[in-house]
Formats: sequence, structure tokens, C-alpha cells
Amino acid sequence: MTSQPTLTKPEEEPAGPSGSGLQAGLKNRHLSMIAIGGVIGAGLFVGSSTGIATAGPGILLSYALVGTLVVLVMRMLGEMSAANPTSGSFSAHADRALGPWAGFSIGWLYWFFWVVVLAVEATAGAKILEGWIPAVPQWGWALIVMVVLTATNLASVGSYGEFEFWFAGIKVVAIAAFIVVGGLAVFGVLPGVDSEQAGLGNLTEHGGFLPNGAGAILTGVLLVVFSFMGSEIPTLAAGESEDPQRAVTKATNSIIWRIAVFYLGSIFVVVALLPWDSQSIVDEGSYVAALDSLGIANAGQIMNFIVLTSVLSCLNSGLYTASRMAFSLGERGDAPRAFARTTRRGVPRTAILVSVVFGFVAVFFNYEFPDSVFLFLVNSSGAVALFVWLVICFSQLRLRRIIQAEAPEKLVVRMWLFPYLTWAAAALIVFVLGYMLTDTEHDGRTTVLLSLLVAALVLVVAFVRQRLGAGQVRRRGTAEAVAEKD
Repeated sequence: MTSQPTLTKPEEEPAGPSGSGLQAGLKNRHLSMIAIGGVIGAGLFVGSSTGIATAGPGILLSYALVGTLVVLVMRMLGEMSAANPTSGSFSAHADRALGPWAGFSIGWLYWFFWVVVLAVEATAGAKILEGWIPAVPQWGWALIVMVVLTATNLASVGSYGEFEFWFAGIKVVAIAAFIVVGGLAVFGVLPGVDSEQAGLGNLTEHGGFLPNGAGAILTGVLLVVFSFMGSEIPTLAAGESEDPQRAVTKATNSIIWRIAVFYLGSIFVVVALLPWDSQSIVDEGSYVAALDSLGIANAGQIMNFIVLTSVLSCLNSGLYTASRMAFSLGERGDAPRAFARTTRRGVPRTAILVSVVFGFVAVFFNYEFPDSVFLFLVNSSGAVALFVWLVICFSQLRLRRIIQAEAPEKLVVRMWLFPYLTWAAAALIVFVLGYMLTDTEHDGRTTVLLSLLVAALVLVVAFVRQRLGAGQVRRRGTAEAVAEKD
């Protein structure tokens, strides 16, 4: 293990009898759609109603605040990943910038997060499918969904990219159509729709823009921040693309309009179509209630289809992301070397199978121990997104100077106003984590404390491994010195 990071030596893919490392199986259209769809998670459709009920129209400021933070973090990550595209993304960057302990810790925490997400999303998808075809039990649907997407990921990275291209495409088209149709209704120019309650007046007429006070904006931040997780996936996938540097640069530069359109645009339409305190938002969900208000038939089933597509997309990407992080950890010696072995098609089969096995275990816990073991897993992984973003900030602070010294021509993407905006983003993340500790109503305190507990355990393992590794190096050096004397 080395303490001094370097960018001069490119990442080597392990070769062996079974394969020759990851392969460039993702096409530019795959990466483009993964980047666009990556910011649209199922949480946007499912969880936004709670945020609206808490902050009113002011939830737009919550989304804008978190969106700005994500844009800054993605800019930092884009700078590092464009200079050195790698399957480990921020984990590999942290390894170089902060030390092996950082890459090990954030890599395993990120893997843990996505393994838990697999169980959450598989269960959510199974509930929808069971409602359509009740002859198959919910656990059966969860099993079917997991098996199908595991097979997809095992086939080739191209099959993952193709599935994600269509999944993300459906999400993008659906939400774009929602914004266009809803926007026309808000401004009263949508023909054939009777929506008397729609209008910009909904932003101010029901207790004002901030009906629950300015403090509700911060509470809204806590409720929406985790729906942005996934925006970093393009930087992991870029390592398997035809032109990694171009893919990372394009994904980084487009993050602003993606968040502005899909998050702020769609939430604006929802709070303008309906009064924020409408009971239908709580009972039916924000997007279903908005579609119902337009008189669109079968709005609930339409939204269920869109949510199911988002769930399958999240599952597909979650399995891909977890396996590539495991691959990178294995490649760097932070996980069993078997994780870094690939098939002849460039698929890290062992990393995929291990990830999905833990996903299946988490699904089992969700059905057998939902209020104990699984609740612990969900809460203890809940703040990982913020930990990842914080590590990205500190990694970029150091790597910028290393890149400038060793290979300045690789700085094709630059963080704005460095280092001031980097420090500002880090301070905001710390502030959000601190504010979560005061939140008992929405389990913010529990989430942070349990996530910190798991992070502390992983850090202990990382430091013990590092000390043992340093001890082995010292013992090897002493033995060689003795041998030379003899």
C-alpha cells in the first residue's frame, strides 16, 4: 500500500485464463441515456409527496439546494474521472488522494448501499407486479425480477447497457410528457382538460410559498437528498465505454439541465397543478394526484407502470454499480482477488454473483424481519450518499494539485472557483448531516447514527488492514536485509 497518490500509472485490468478485464461494451447512446436517466430515481415519483406535504411549494427550494450540491459534487467527480476514468470512480480516486483506507472504506460502504437498494427496489417492483398478477406471490415476483436482471448483467456489459437504455428512455419520455402536458394545463392552454384548480396561484395562495416557515426547506432537504443518489453512475460506467473521457465530460456538463428539467420542472408542475395541502397528494402520491386532476384516465396504473420502469432501472443499475465497485475493490486488493476476474466477455461474474446473493439475503430479511434486521440495514445505509459526496470533495481538493503537477493536459473538466466552491460544498454536506441529527420526526437522527456506526466499523477494518500490510512490508524488508548480510 502506498501513501503517495499518483496518476502517471494507468489502472491495469487483471488478465487471466478466464478473461482480460473489463471491456468497452457500452456505446455512446448507452452512456448518454444512463447519464440522463441516472438522476431520475423511483424516489422522485414515490417520495416527493412527503416533501411537498412538509414544505409546501417551498419544496422547490429544497430540490434546488440539493440539486446545486449534486451539480458541484458531480463537477468535482467529473474532473477526477475525466483525468483518470476507472471502474472504481470515486473509490479509486479516494485511494489515490487520501490513502488506501479511504478507498477501501467508501468503496465497501457504497457497495453496501446498493446491495440494500436491490432489496428495497425488488420489493417495490414485486408489489406492483403482484397487484397486476396476484396469482404469483410477492416474493415470487421479487425472485423473478432479481433473476432476470442478474442474467442480463451476467450476459455482457452491452446487455446491461441495452436494458438500461430502454428503461431510462421510458422514464425520460414519461416525465418529459408529464412536464409538457402539466405545464400547458398550468398556463390554461391545454385543450380538452378541465382543471379549475391549476394555476400559478397554487404557489402562494394556500398559506404562502413557505406555509410551514423557512425551516421546512431544510427538513425538505433531508427528505429529497437521497432521491439524487445515482447521478454518479455514469462515471463508473465510463470505464467500459468506447471513449471514457468524452463520456465523463458529456455527463458532467449535462447534469445542470438534467436536474433542472426532471426534478425542478416536474415538481414545479405538481405544486402548480394542485394546492400543496391537497389530501389527494398524500393519499394517491404527488404525480398520480396531478394526473388525476387533469382528468387523465387510469392515472394510477400509468404511474405504476412508470414507477415499475424506474424500479427495474434502479435494480439494473444497482446490480451493475455494486458489481463494478466490488470489481475495483478486488483489483486494488481491498476485496478477494476473485472479484477482479472477468469472463471472456469482460463480465466480473464473481462480483455480480456475490452482490446479488447479498441482495437476495436482504430481500429475505425484508420479508421475515422487516421491522428489525431490514430496518437496520436501510437506516444504516441511508447516509452513505452524503459520505460519498463528502469524500469526493476532499479527494478533489488533493487530486487537483496532483493532476496539475503531473499531467495538466488531463484537466479537460475543471471544478468552478476551485477551491472555494469545493469547500462550500463540503461545508453544506456537513451541515446537512448535522441537521439530520436534530431530526427525530423523519428518523434523520437514527439514519445518521446507524450509518456512522457502520462507517466506523468499516474504517476500523481499513486501518487494521493498513497496519497489518505495513507490518508485513517492514518484516519483509527486515528479512531481506538479514539475508543480504548473510
